Amino acid sequence: MLELLRGIRVIDLTTIVSGPYATQILGDLGADVIKVESPAGDLFRAVRPGRSAHMGAGYLNCNRNKRSIVIDLKDPRGQPLLRRLLQRADVLVHNMRAQAAAELGLAYRQLHHDFPRLVYCHAPGFGHAGRYDAAPAYDDIIQALCGLAHLNRNEEQPRFLRTIVCDKVAGLHLAIAVLGALVRRLRSDSGCEIEVPMFESMVSFLMLEQLAGQSFQPPLGPIGYDRLLSPHRNPYRSRDGFVSILPYNTTHWVAFLTFIGRTDLAAADWVCDPTRRSQSIDALYQLIASVAPARSTQEWLSALSGLDIPCAPVKRLDELFEDPHLRDVGLFESVAHPSEGALRSVRTPFVMPDNPSQPDRSAPALGAQSREILAEAGIEAEHVEELLAAGVVRMPAGT
Repeated sequence: MLELLRGIRVIDLTTIVSGPYATQILGDLGADVIKVESPAGDLFRAVRPGRSAHMGAGYLNCNRNKRSIVIDLKDPRGQPLLRRLLQRADVLVHNMRAQAAAELGLAYRQLHHDFPRLVYCHAPGFGHAGRYDAAPAYDDIIQALCGLAHLNRNEEQPRFLRTIVCDKVAGLHLAIAVLGALVRRLRSDSGCEIEVPMFESMVSFLMLEQLAGQSFQPPLGPIGYDRLLSPHRNPYRSRDGFVSILPYNTTHWVAFLTFIGRTDLAAADWVCDPTRRSQSIDALYQLIASVAPARSTQEWLSALSGLDIPCAPVKRLDELFEDPHLRDVGLFESVAHPSEGALRSVRTPFVMPDNPSQPDRSAPALGAQSREILAEAGIEAEHVEELLAAGVVRMPAGT
Protein backbone atom coordinates (compact mmCIF):
# COMPACT_ATOMS: atom_id res chain seq x y z
CA MET A 1 0.00 0.00 0.00
CA LEU A 2 1.34 3.42 -0.97
CA GLU A 3 0.49 6.63 0.86
CA LEU A 4 -0.48 8.93 -2.02
CA LEU A 5 -4.10 9.14 -0.83
CA ARG A 6 -3.44 8.99 2.88
CA GLY A 7 -6.17 10.92 4.71
CA ILE A 8 -8.78 10.34 1.99
CA ARG A 9 -11.77 8.29 3.11
CA VAL A 10 -13.87 6.43 0.55
CA ILE A 11 -17.32 4.99 1.26
CA ASP A 12 -17.55 2.03 -1.08
CA LEU A 13 -21.02 0.69 -1.90
CA THR A 14 -19.90 -1.23 -4.96
CA THR A 15 -20.25 -4.95 -5.59
CA ILE A 16 -19.02 -7.72 -7.91
CA VAL A 17 -15.95 -6.50 -9.87
CA SER A 18 -15.93 -3.12 -11.63
CA GLY A 19 -16.52 -1.03 -8.52
CA PRO A 20 -14.47 -3.15 -6.10
CA TYR A 21 -11.56 -3.17 -8.54
CA ALA A 22 -11.69 0.64 -8.71
CA THR A 23 -11.83 1.06 -4.94
CA GLN A 24 -9.06 -1.51 -4.44
CA ILE A 25 -6.85 0.72 -6.61
CA LEU A 26 -7.76 3.66 -4.37
CA GLY A 27 -6.93 1.54 -1.33
CA ASP A 28 -3.64 0.49 -2.89
CA LEU A 29 -2.83 4.19 -3.24
CA GLY A 30 -3.45 4.72 0.47
CA ALA A 31 -7.10 5.74 0.80
CA ASP A 32 -9.11 4.47 3.76
CA VAL A 33 -11.75 2.46 1.90
CA ILE A 34 -14.82 1.50 3.94
CA LYS A 35 -16.74 -1.23 2.14
CA VAL A 36 -20.41 -1.00 3.11
CA GLU A 37 -22.13 -4.33 2.52
CA SER A 38 -25.64 -5.65 2.85
CA PRO A 39 -26.30 -8.46 5.35
CA ALA A 40 -25.93 -10.95 2.50
CA GLY A 41 -22.56 -9.44 1.55
CA ASP A 42 -21.04 -8.70 -1.83
CA LEU A 43 -22.25 -11.42 -4.21
CA PHE A 44 -18.68 -11.94 -5.42
CA ARG A 45 -17.81 -13.40 -2.02
CA ALA A 46 -19.58 -16.58 -3.12
CA VAL A 47 -17.58 -17.12 -6.32
CA ARG A 48 -15.48 -20.27 -5.91
CA PRO A 49 -12.91 -21.57 -5.19
CA GLY A 50 -12.68 -20.65 -1.54
CA ARG A 51 -12.00 -22.04 1.92
CA SER A 52 -15.01 -20.43 3.52
CA ALA A 53 -18.49 -19.40 2.40
CA HIS A 54 -17.86 -15.65 2.31
CA MET A 55 -14.25 -15.42 1.13
CA GLY A 56 -13.92 -16.75 -2.42
CA ALA A 57 -10.85 -16.16 -4.56
CA GLY A 58 -12.56 -13.53 -6.70
CA TYR A 59 -13.50 -11.47 -3.65
CA LEU A 60 -10.05 -11.82 -2.09
CA ASN A 61 -8.37 -10.56 -5.24
CA CYS A 62 -10.30 -7.28 -5.63
CA ASN A 63 -10.97 -6.20 -2.06
CA ARG A 64 -7.63 -5.80 -0.31
CA ASN A 65 -6.84 -2.58 1.55
CA LYS A 66 -10.45 -2.11 2.68
CA ARG A 67 -12.48 -2.35 5.86
CA SER A 68 -15.94 -3.91 5.89
CA ILE A 69 -19.07 -2.82 7.69
CA VAL A 70 -22.48 -4.43 7.28
CA ILE A 71 -25.44 -2.04 7.29
CA ASP A 72 -28.94 -3.02 6.24
CA LEU A 73 -29.79 0.05 4.19
CA LYS A 74 -33.31 -1.26 3.59
CA ASP A 75 -33.97 -0.94 7.31
CA PRO A 76 -35.06 2.62 8.24
CA ARG A 77 -32.38 2.62 10.94
CA GLY A 78 -29.64 1.86 8.44
CA GLN A 79 -29.69 4.92 6.20
CA PRO A 80 -28.93 7.40 9.03
CA LEU A 81 -25.88 5.30 9.88
CA LEU A 82 -24.55 5.70 6.35
CA ARG A 83 -25.08 9.44 6.56
CA ARG A 84 -23.00 9.46 9.73
CA LEU A 85 -20.20 7.79 7.82
CA LEU A 86 -20.50 10.36 5.04
CA GLN A 87 -19.89 13.19 7.50
CA ARG A 88 -16.25 12.17 7.63
CA ALA A 89 -15.92 10.88 4.07
CA ASP A 90 -14.37 12.42 0.99
CA VAL A 91 -15.74 10.05 -1.65
CA LEU A 92 -18.85 7.92 -2.19
CA VAL A 93 -18.67 5.26 -4.91
CA HIS A 94 -21.46 2.93 -6.01
CA ASN A 95 -22.45 0.90 -9.08
CA MET A 96 -26.19 0.71 -8.51
CA ARG A 97 -28.77 1.67 -11.07
CA ALA A 98 -30.16 5.15 -10.53
CA GLN A 99 -33.56 4.03 -9.24
CA ALA A 100 -32.03 1.66 -6.69
CA ALA A 101 -29.74 4.40 -5.39
CA ALA A 102 -32.64 6.84 -5.08
CA GLU A 103 -34.73 4.31 -3.15
CA LEU A 104 -31.95 4.11 -0.57
CA GLY A 105 -31.63 7.89 -0.35
CA LEU A 106 -28.31 7.77 -2.20
CA ALA A 107 -28.95 9.80 -5.32
CA TYR A 108 -26.60 12.77 -5.69
CA ARG A 109 -29.47 15.24 -5.43
CA GLN A 110 -30.44 13.64 -2.10
CA LEU A 111 -26.95 14.05 -0.64
CA HIS A 112 -25.41 17.17 -2.17
CA HIS A 113 -27.07 19.70 0.14
CA ASP A 114 -25.83 18.00 3.31
CA PHE A 115 -22.46 16.95 1.89
CA PRO A 116 -21.37 19.69 -0.54
CA ARG A 117 -17.69 18.61 -0.55
CA LEU A 118 -18.47 14.97 -1.29
CA VAL A 119 -16.99 13.45 -4.45
CA TYR A 120 -19.81 11.26 -5.78
CA CYS A 121 -18.86 8.75 -8.45
CA HIS A 122 -21.16 6.04 -9.73
CA ALA A 123 -20.71 3.37 -12.37
CA PRO A 124 -24.01 2.23 -13.88
CA GLY A 125 -24.14 -0.11 -16.84
CA PHE A 126 -25.46 2.64 -19.12
CA GLY A 127 -25.55 6.43 -19.06
CA HIS A 128 -28.70 8.01 -17.62
CA ALA A 129 -29.46 10.00 -20.78
CA GLY A 130 -29.88 6.92 -23.00
CA ARG A 131 -32.69 4.45 -23.47
CA TYR A 132 -30.70 1.57 -21.93
CA ASP A 133 -30.28 3.41 -18.63
CA ALA A 134 -32.45 1.02 -16.56
CA ALA A 135 -31.13 -2.20 -18.14
CA PRO A 136 -28.95 -4.60 -16.12
CA ALA A 137 -25.32 -4.82 -17.19
CA TYR A 138 -22.85 -7.65 -16.74
CA ASP A 139 -19.53 -8.26 -18.43
CA ASP A 140 -20.87 -10.73 -21.02
CA ILE A 141 -23.72 -8.37 -21.88
CA ILE A 142 -21.37 -5.46 -22.44
CA GLN A 143 -18.86 -7.58 -24.40
CA ALA A 144 -21.72 -8.48 -26.75
CA LEU A 145 -23.19 -5.00 -26.99
CA CYS A 146 -20.02 -2.94 -27.39
CA GLY A 147 -18.72 -4.93 -30.36
CA LEU A 148 -15.94 -6.76 -28.53
CA ALA A 149 -17.40 -10.27 -28.92
CA HIS A 150 -17.77 -9.69 -32.67
CA LEU A 151 -14.28 -8.21 -32.92
CA ASN A 152 -12.94 -11.35 -31.22
CA ARG A 153 -14.87 -13.69 -33.51
CA ASN A 154 -13.51 -16.98 -34.81
CA GLU A 155 -14.60 -16.99 -38.45
CA GLU A 156 -18.32 -16.19 -38.00
CA GLN A 157 -18.64 -17.21 -34.32
CA PRO A 158 -18.55 -14.26 -31.88
CA ARG A 159 -16.48 -15.04 -28.80
CA PHE A 160 -16.16 -13.56 -25.34
CA LEU A 161 -12.68 -12.78 -24.09
CA ARG A 162 -11.76 -15.18 -21.30
CA THR A 163 -11.43 -12.36 -18.83
CA ILE A 164 -13.93 -9.92 -17.34
CA VAL A 165 -12.45 -7.16 -19.44
CA CYS A 166 -15.46 -4.83 -19.41
CA ASP A 167 -15.71 -4.90 -15.64
CA LYS A 168 -12.02 -4.16 -15.28
CA VAL A 169 -11.87 -1.44 -17.94
CA ALA A 170 -14.87 0.23 -16.31
CA GLY A 171 -13.14 -0.10 -12.95
CA LEU A 172 -10.06 1.68 -14.27
CA HIS A 173 -12.22 4.49 -15.65
CA LEU A 174 -14.01 4.75 -12.30
CA ALA A 175 -10.77 5.02 -10.33
CA ILE A 176 -9.50 7.71 -12.70
CA ALA A 177 -12.76 9.63 -12.33
CA VAL A 178 -12.45 9.61 -8.53
CA LEU A 179 -8.88 10.86 -8.69
CA GLY A 180 -9.80 13.63 -11.13
CA ALA A 181 -12.71 14.73 -8.95
CA LEU A 182 -10.46 14.84 -5.88
CA VAL A 183 -8.03 17.11 -7.71
CA ARG A 184 -10.94 19.36 -8.69
CA ARG A 185 -12.04 19.55 -5.06
CA LEU A 186 -8.55 20.64 -4.01
CA ARG A 187 -8.95 23.64 -6.31
CA SER A 188 -12.61 24.49 -5.79
CA ASP A 189 -13.33 23.09 -2.30
CA SER A 190 -16.55 21.62 -3.65
CA GLY A 191 -17.64 18.12 -4.51
CA CYS A 192 -19.19 16.95 -7.75
CA GLU A 193 -20.98 14.06 -9.39
CA ILE A 194 -19.34 11.90 -12.06
CA GLU A 195 -21.11 9.12 -13.93
CA VAL A 196 -18.90 6.35 -15.38
CA PRO A 197 -21.11 4.00 -17.45
CA MET A 198 -19.65 0.62 -18.36
CA PHE A 199 -21.07 0.52 -21.90
CA GLU A 200 -19.83 3.96 -22.89
CA SER A 201 -16.45 3.30 -21.24
CA MET A 202 -15.95 0.15 -23.31
CA VAL A 203 -17.02 1.76 -26.59
CA SER A 204 -14.60 4.62 -25.93
CA PHE A 205 -11.87 2.10 -25.07
CA LEU A 206 -12.36 0.06 -28.25
CA MET A 207 -12.81 2.96 -30.63
CA LEU A 208 -9.47 4.50 -29.70
CA GLU A 209 -7.90 2.54 -32.56
CA GLN A 210 -10.86 0.82 -34.19
CA LEU A 211 -12.62 4.02 -35.30
CA ALA A 212 -9.91 4.22 -37.97
CA GLY A 213 -11.22 5.48 -41.33
CA GLN A 214 -14.54 6.43 -39.76
CA SER A 215 -12.69 9.09 -37.75
CA PHE A 216 -13.04 11.35 -40.78
CA GLN A 217 -16.09 12.91 -42.41
CA PRO A 218 -16.53 11.86 -45.12
CA PRO A 219 -14.91 8.53 -44.13
CA LEU A 220 -11.46 7.67 -45.45
CA GLY A 221 -12.15 3.97 -45.06
CA PRO A 222 -14.04 1.40 -43.00
CA ILE A 223 -14.02 0.96 -39.28
CA GLY A 224 -11.28 -1.28 -37.88
CA TYR A 225 -7.52 -1.08 -37.36
CA ASP A 226 -6.04 -3.08 -40.25
CA ARG A 227 -3.00 -4.41 -38.40
CA LEU A 228 -5.12 -5.84 -35.59
CA LEU A 229 -7.66 -7.32 -37.99
CA SER A 230 -5.05 -9.18 -40.04
CA PRO A 231 -5.98 -12.89 -40.13
CA HIS A 232 -2.30 -13.74 -39.76
CA ARG A 233 -1.76 -11.61 -36.66
CA ASN A 234 -1.33 -14.43 -34.17
CA PRO A 235 1.36 -16.10 -32.14
CA TYR A 236 3.26 -18.11 -34.73
CA ARG A 237 3.84 -21.85 -34.59
CA SER A 238 7.54 -22.56 -34.14
CA ARG A 239 9.21 -25.94 -34.47
CA ASP A 240 8.35 -26.83 -30.85
CA GLY A 241 5.59 -24.46 -29.74
CA PHE A 242 4.45 -20.90 -30.33
CA VAL A 243 6.21 -17.55 -30.35
CA SER A 244 5.17 -13.92 -30.73
CA ILE A 245 7.27 -12.11 -33.36
CA LEU A 246 6.59 -8.43 -33.97
CA PRO A 247 8.81 -6.46 -36.32
CA TYR A 248 7.21 -3.05 -35.91
CA ASN A 249 9.18 -0.21 -37.42
CA THR A 250 11.20 -0.07 -40.62
CA THR A 251 14.46 -0.98 -38.89
CA HIS A 252 12.83 -4.08 -37.42
CA TRP A 253 11.43 -5.22 -40.74
CA VAL A 254 14.67 -4.71 -42.65
CA ALA A 255 16.58 -6.64 -39.99
CA PHE A 256 14.03 -9.45 -39.86
CA LEU A 257 13.76 -9.88 -43.62
CA THR A 258 17.54 -9.83 -43.96
CA PHE A 259 17.84 -12.47 -41.22
CA ILE A 260 15.46 -14.88 -42.98
CA GLY A 261 17.21 -14.35 -46.31
CA ARG A 262 14.60 -12.13 -47.96
CA THR A 263 16.94 -9.29 -48.89
CA ASP A 264 14.73 -8.58 -51.89
CA LEU A 265 11.89 -7.57 -49.59
CA ALA A 266 14.22 -5.83 -47.15
CA ALA A 267 15.07 -3.36 -49.94
CA ALA A 268 11.55 -3.09 -51.39
CA ASP A 269 10.06 0.41 -51.43
CA TRP A 270 6.70 -0.78 -50.07
CA VAL A 271 8.41 -2.39 -47.06
CA CYS A 272 10.63 0.57 -46.27
CA ASP A 273 7.79 3.09 -46.50
CA PRO A 274 5.73 2.90 -43.26
CA THR A 275 2.51 4.05 -44.90
CA ARG A 276 2.68 1.58 -47.79
CA ARG A 277 3.85 -1.19 -45.47
CA SER A 278 0.84 -0.70 -43.20
CA GLN A 279 -1.44 -1.20 -46.20
CA SER A 280 0.07 -4.64 -46.89
CA ILE A 281 0.86 -5.74 -43.36
CA ASP A 282 -1.05 -9.02 -43.66
CA ALA A 283 1.30 -10.23 -46.39
CA LEU A 284 4.26 -9.69 -44.09
CA TYR A 285 2.53 -11.44 -41.18
CA GLN A 286 1.77 -14.34 -43.52
CA LEU A 287 5.47 -14.49 -44.39
CA ILE A 288 6.39 -14.76 -40.69
CA ALA A 289 3.89 -17.59 -40.30
CA SER A 290 5.48 -19.44 -43.19
CA VAL A 291 9.04 -19.26 -41.85
CA ALA A 292 8.41 -19.58 -38.11
CA PRO A 293 8.25 -23.43 -38.05
CA ALA A 294 11.84 -23.63 -39.28
CA ARG A 295 13.24 -22.74 -35.84
CA SER A 296 12.46 -23.56 -32.24
CA THR A 297 10.95 -20.94 -29.97
CA GLN A 298 14.24 -20.46 -28.15
CA GLU A 299 16.16 -20.13 -31.42
CA TRP A 300 13.80 -17.37 -32.52
CA LEU A 301 14.06 -15.59 -29.17
CA SER A 302 17.84 -15.71 -29.14
CA ALA A 303 18.22 -14.53 -32.73
CA LEU A 304 15.60 -11.80 -32.69
CA SER A 305 16.59 -10.44 -29.29
CA GLY A 306 20.10 -10.02 -30.67
CA LEU A 307 18.64 -7.98 -33.52
CA ASP A 308 16.49 -5.91 -31.09
CA ILE A 309 13.30 -7.17 -32.75
CA PRO A 310 10.35 -7.49 -30.33
CA CYS A 311 9.57 -11.12 -29.55
CA ALA A 312 8.28 -13.23 -26.68
CA PRO A 313 7.35 -16.79 -25.81
CA VAL A 314 3.66 -17.64 -25.47
CA LYS A 315 3.08 -18.46 -21.80
CA ARG A 316 0.30 -20.17 -19.95
CA LEU A 317 -1.08 -18.34 -16.93
CA ASP A 318 0.43 -20.85 -14.53
CA GLU A 319 3.88 -20.24 -16.02
CA LEU A 320 3.77 -16.63 -14.84
CA PHE A 321 4.57 -17.75 -11.29
CA GLU A 322 8.06 -18.65 -12.50
CA ASP A 323 8.54 -15.75 -14.92
CA PRO A 324 12.01 -14.39 -14.11
CA HIS A 325 11.04 -10.74 -14.48
CA LEU A 326 7.97 -11.10 -12.25
CA ARG A 327 10.12 -12.87 -9.68
CA ASP A 328 12.66 -10.04 -9.83
CA VAL A 329 10.01 -7.41 -9.11
CA GLY A 330 8.11 -9.56 -6.60
CA LEU A 331 4.69 -9.22 -8.21
CA PHE A 332 3.41 -12.42 -6.61
CA GLU A 333 3.46 -12.43 -2.84
CA SER A 334 2.75 -15.01 -0.17
CA VAL A 335 0.48 -13.56 2.49
CA ALA A 336 -1.15 -14.86 5.65
CA HIS A 337 -4.85 -13.97 5.76
CA PRO A 338 -6.31 -13.75 9.28
CA SER A 339 -9.18 -16.13 8.47
CA GLU A 340 -8.24 -17.83 5.19
CA GLY A 341 -4.68 -18.84 5.97
CA ALA A 342 -1.86 -18.90 3.44
CA LEU A 343 -2.63 -17.15 0.15
CA ARG A 344 -0.85 -16.14 -3.02
CA SER A 345 -1.49 -12.50 -3.85
CA VAL A 346 -0.71 -10.17 -6.76
CA ARG A 347 0.53 -6.88 -5.36
CA THR A 348 -0.37 -3.54 -6.86
CA PRO A 349 1.75 -2.81 -9.96
CA PHE A 350 2.37 0.76 -8.74
CA VAL A 351 5.86 1.38 -7.35
CA MET A 352 7.39 4.49 -5.80
CA PRO A 353 11.11 3.64 -5.60
CA ASP A 354 11.94 6.35 -3.05
CA ASN A 355 8.86 5.75 -0.88
CA PRO A 356 8.65 2.25 0.58
CA SER A 357 5.11 0.88 0.61
CA GLN A 358 3.22 -0.08 3.74
CA PRO A 359 1.88 -3.61 4.33
CA ASP A 360 -1.40 -4.32 2.56
CA ARG A 361 -4.58 -4.89 4.52
CA SER A 362 -6.10 -8.31 3.75
CA ALA A 363 -9.55 -8.45 2.15
CA PRO A 364 -11.96 -8.14 5.08
CA ALA A 365 -14.40 -10.69 6.43
CA LEU A 366 -18.04 -9.64 6.10
CA GLY A 367 -18.62 -6.84 8.59
CA ALA A 368 -15.28 -7.39 10.31
CA GLN A 369 -14.76 -3.72 11.19
CA SER A 370 -18.38 -2.73 11.86
CA ARG A 371 -17.79 -1.77 15.49
CA GLU A 372 -14.63 0.26 14.90
CA ILE A 373 -16.10 2.12 11.92
CA LEU A 374 -19.23 3.12 13.82
CA ALA A 375 -17.10 4.16 16.80
CA GLU A 376 -15.06 6.42 14.49
CA ALA A 377 -18.34 7.95 13.32
CA GLY A 378 -19.09 8.93 16.90
CA ILE A 379 -21.83 6.41 17.57
CA GLU A 380 -21.94 5.34 21.20
CA ALA A 381 -20.97 1.76 22.01
CA GLU A 382 -24.33 1.05 23.66
CA HIS A 383 -26.21 2.08 20.52
CA VAL A 384 -23.87 0.00 18.37
CA GLU A 385 -24.71 -3.06 20.43
CA GLU A 386 -28.42 -2.33 20.02
CA LEU A 387 -27.98 -2.12 16.24
CA LEU A 388 -26.07 -5.39 16.24
CA ALA A 389 -28.77 -7.09 18.29
CA ALA A 390 -31.44 -5.82 15.89
CA GLY A 391 -29.52 -7.05 12.83
CA VAL A 392 -29.23 -3.56 11.33
CA VAL A 393 -25.47 -3.86 11.67
CA ARG A 394 -23.64 -7.19 11.62
CA MET A 395 -20.27 -8.69 12.42
CA PRO A 396 -18.76 -12.14 11.98
CA ALA A 397 -19.91 -14.72 14.47
CA GLY A 398 -17.88 -14.77 17.64
CA THR A 399 -16.59 -11.20 17.37
